[in-house]
Amino acid sequence: MNRVLGLFQRWPFAFAMLLCAVLLVVNLVVSPSFVSPSRLGMTLATLAPFVLVGFASTPAILSGGIDISVGPLATLINCVFVAILIPAGLGDWPLAVPLLLGIAMAVGAINGVLVAIVRLHPVVATTGVLFLLIGASLTIAKNPVIAPDNWTRPLAGSIGVVPGAIITLGAAALVWFVLKRTVFVSNLLATGESDSSAYGSGVNVTAIRVLAYTLGGLFAGIAGIALTALLQASGSTLATTYALLGLAAAVLGGTSLGGGRGSLLGTFFGALAIYLLQQLLTSAGVQPNLIEFTYGLLLIAGVVLGATLLSPRISRRTA
Repeated sequence: MNRVLGLFQRWPFAFAMLLCAVLLVVNLVVSPSFVSPSRLGMTLATLAPFVLVGFASTPAILSGGIDISVGPLATLINCVFVAILIPAGLGDWPLAVPLLLGIAMAVGAINGVLVAIVRLHPVVATTGVLFLLIGASLTIAKNPVIAPDNWTRPLAGSIGVVPGAIITLGAAALVWFVLKRTVFVSNLLATGESDSSAYGSGVNVTAIRVLAYTLGGLFAGIAGIALTALLQASGSTLATTYALLGLAAAVLGGTSLGGGRGSLLGTFFGALAIYLLQQLLTSAGVQPNLIEFTYGLLLIAGVVLGATLLSPRISRRTA
């Protein structure tokens, strides 16, 4: 028993990975066609927003903060693209992608400034931004706006033999891979573990935290593009749902809400577990409102596990 606990404490994502394996087997028993090659593109396209919103939540948490506005930010990017850029003739990807990601990163940077420079509590700052983003999305597209044929559609299917969602997921993974080759990630973890110790070691704590929220904004922008590919319409009503999913994926994947401990790999497994559970409940005919109730339970379970079983006595940092 102690050896198992030691394994979970050394690799916090191991619990989520094990949960994914169990849920995958159960899904295959309930619906054998679940992972059929013909459904792979759409399956990954449905999974991508779950994973990317989880990625967007992770940097702020690793820095010792929290950002609950990334879900509404993803839906805002979706609404801006469908309801503003496409009708204005700015929907082609060379124009749209920089605009959308620039907007998302700017919102993330504003969160970072409010937390790191203005010194607002992260929950207060990002909750305020959350309401602003929800209001903006509803103002832009209160009713669903159907998107005409556009370049995001293949991202929900296949591009040749490659599932389109690999591009959105791969873009976020590539950004993190590159950043891990710099001092940013180690400084991010050091800041989350102890900002005073990090500052004493010469880390610019303020800059790291602003960059963490900006990076979360970038991932949320990619999530908004993935969401557009999936829906092919505006989805302003999904803002609060994805806000909850992002946090649940991160904490279920072993990211400590205390900061300094976690990884995008863990968040991936956390998001995958939530997706597999959703598929199982949907196949069983469970009502959508009860599925969202389950998301809340998973968030609570992740927090409890992170604070107890998965928390080592001596803090370890993984990424």
